[in-house]
Amino acid sequence: MKLTTIDAGRFKLDGGAMFGVVPKQMWSRLTAADENNMCTWAMRCLLVESGSHKILIDTGIGNKQDEKFRSHFEPHGSLDLIESLKNAGIQAEEITDVLLTHFHFDHVGGAVSRDNSGKLVPTFPNATYWSTEGHYKWALEPNAREKASFLKENFVPLMDAGVLKFIKEKQRIDWLESIQIDFVYGHTEAMMVPRIPFEGKHIIYVADLVPSSFHVGMPYVMSYDVRPLETMKEKEKLYNELILNEDILFFEHDPLNECGILKRDAGGRVVIDCLVDLSDL
Repeated sequence: MKLTTIDAGRFKLDGGAMFGVVPKQMWSRLTAADENNMCTWAMRCLLVESGSHKILIDTGIGNKQDEKFRSHFEPHGSLDLIESLKNAGIQAEEITDVLLTHFHFDHVGGAVSRDNSGKLVPTFPNATYWSTEGHYKWALEPNAREKASFLKENFVPLMDAGVLKFIKEKQRIDWLESIQIDFVYGHTEAMMVPRIPFEGKHIIYVADLVPSSFHVGMPYVMSYDVRPLETMKEKEKLYNELILNEDILFFEHDPLNECGILKRDAGGRVVIDCLVDLSDL
């Protein structure tokens, strides 16, 4: 099994929204905000090559949104999703599966593109896209809190094209190529957390459960989460298993660090033991 980090660019989100109840005096020590209180975040996808499968986990914002949208979130960076895949030696046509952890625009936007006629089509023409029926319905009729994050043009065309399949929600499932999937409900309904086997351990693609190394602390929960207290319970459960098994977190949004290894300090708090890049593991 070969794992490759795929850089889908950077974007900005409000610092207060990203850190919830944590005061700016505290979170600003971790990451800087601009004059509009916006912080820069990565959109870090993961390519898993194993057997006959080339699996892409999440897709970033994509390039099809209009200037008004882009002015709010300022997508930027020297690379985008397709360029990063090409740098990894992969063409869009080679991707066999796209696992979408959830349908917030910064995770699913690159799943759909416009063709030369302007029609919305799957970006990866030969891929099967994966979500859950519960999450699809949740995103199709969004609550007021998440409505701005669920853009139907990012996922309905996948259903229309007949390439979207649903994974059945269970406590933990075995998926493709020995990848396991957990489901969490604090950030949004039925977000998927893939566990990828790696040298006797697992790489945990935590998506927005722990979006960056700055969010490892238990109170560091985003205001975007629909059930923040559930997020805290899910983090605690994850940490207990992860530290016991010496598994590794893969941070989708951390602007600097790809992966983190955690431990408990002398007081029993979960803290970062070390930060590493995937290529260094």
